[in-house]
Amino acid sequence: MNFGAGTALVPAIKRLTQRRSSAGRAEYERNAEYDGGDDTNLHDDWGLVRRRTTLRDTEKVIKHLPDILGRALARSWIDPTFSAAMMQDPLELLARHNVFLPDNISIVIETTASERQRVVVYERTLDGRRRRLLYLQLVMMAGK
Repeated sequence: MNFGAGTALVPAIKRLTQRRSSAGRAEYERNAEYDGGDDTNLHDDWGLVRRRTTLRDTEKVIKHLPDILGRALARSWIDPTFSAAMMQDPLELLARHNVFLPDNISIVIETTASERQRVVVYERTLDGRRRRLLYLQLVMMAGK
């Protein structure tokens, strides 16, 4: 039986980062607002981002954070150490991987006995309430 890249549950590629066209990369870089800084440790095979990234407002968090957290969830599925760090303090883990969020953004990792990790991103509003912005969860699907 021949299993190609299109049927693999976890693609066997050298890098886990998403490859973008030059036009797509330019749009991403314009919108993500890179803040400069040291990029020397960002070019490993497990990087969540290619450059130090600061998402400065809620709109940019909603637009770009799902891609970054998707890579983090995929890695946590196969890397127990990374998964434990993500469960303990997701904001600190993102900061170690050069992703910085506004102070009013929080991330909660939820799990149950029957489900994998679910990442929920909240925004603290001006009146102190917590508003859910998005959530991500890896789902395994099979079809025939």
